[in-house]
Amino acid sequence: MRESRAIVFDLDDTLYPYRAFVLSGFRAVAARLAAERGLPARNVLRVLRRAFAEGKRGQEIQALSARFGLPSSVVPWLVAIMRDHPPTLRLPRESANVLSALRTSWKVGILTNGPPEIQRRKVAALGLGALVDEIVFAEEYGDGTGKPGPMVFHAILDRLKTTPDGAVFVGDDPEVDIAGASAIGMKTIHVITHWPMYRDCGAAGCGIHVEQFELVPAIANQLVPIRTRYHVA
Repeated sequence: MRESRAIVFDLDDTLYPYRAFVLSGFRAVAARLAAERGLPARNVLRVLRRAFAEGKRGQEIQALSARFGLPSSVVPWLVAIMRDHPPTLRLPRESANVLSALRTSWKVGILTNGPPEIQRRKVAALGLGALVDEIVFAEEYGDGTGKPGPMVFHAILDRLKTTPDGAVFVGDDPEVDIAGASAIGMKTIHVITHWPMYRDCGAAGCGIHVEQFELVPAIANQLVPIRTRYHVA
């Protein structure tokens, strides 16, 4: 009789590149400014993309406002457009293939930080609901701070009906994902496919690094082999 194994994934910069969500938001901002302020959408998009490429992550709207001389009062409005827009996203083929392969012998879950209403829109746009068994939006559990708090990791494992020693966590963030999961006894896989800033992990439990997402199933099977219980009559 097989015991349940579970593999849990972070969302942003693990299953898909977060920059895709950012660029989708940029397009929404450009379209709104073109419609309501008469600014050329192409120029707006160029400025936002350049700011993002130059490492001004989270400060792109401020850079846009400075470039076009927009009043500071529009910044919260534009940020809200990015935050609340229905994103246009595509799940990478390798992610879809990995999830499909895992579901033949694993319970598969997603545990994601971030405002739940935003994360739900991402999950819907990526079509992940049909590809995994459970999804937990971490800020809806415990004290609302999400990962790396232990309660949220236990929440997804409870939903997947398994224990930490029978589970693997896959994520990109050394502290929030890897150290958090390792602290409750989960095995971990550190992926650096989409966001190389975390190439040097350095966190507790950060022993396995993966640049090719397709390797995740084989590594997970080594970390937590299929366990079999025998009943003796």
